[in-house]
Amino acid sequence: MGQEVKVHRPTKKSEYEIRFASVQAQKGWTDLRATSRNALTDSWDFLTRSPLEVTPANYPLKGALGVVTQGREQYTRWQHKPTRQGDARIWFYVSGQVVYLEQVHTHHPNATK
Repeated sequence: MGQEVKVHRPTKKSEYEIRFASVQAQKGWTDLRATSRNALTDSWDFLTRSPLEVTPANYPLKGALGVVTQGREQYTRWQHKPTRQGDARIWFYVSGQVVYLEQVHTHHPNATK
């Protein structure tokens, strides 16, 4: 056979695309995938379908942590908890139909303790 290339899951027109906004987010995502693959898959589904839905595991951060600036634009910073224990965190913001993963932590980040 020819060269093997992984097929990525397509998104529906109503779904959000997910992109890394930082190298740290990409590394954290890889680390989290190694330790919590099933939970991360569920997070992917949630973030592509309803990233702005407020739930006990997904909500906007408050205060100084609640705003992220990219260029001249400011966005609401959200926090998603992919694991039941709630230790891991995904910080993201949404622009249009794109979810930008800003930070991915395998453990509770010190900034929100």
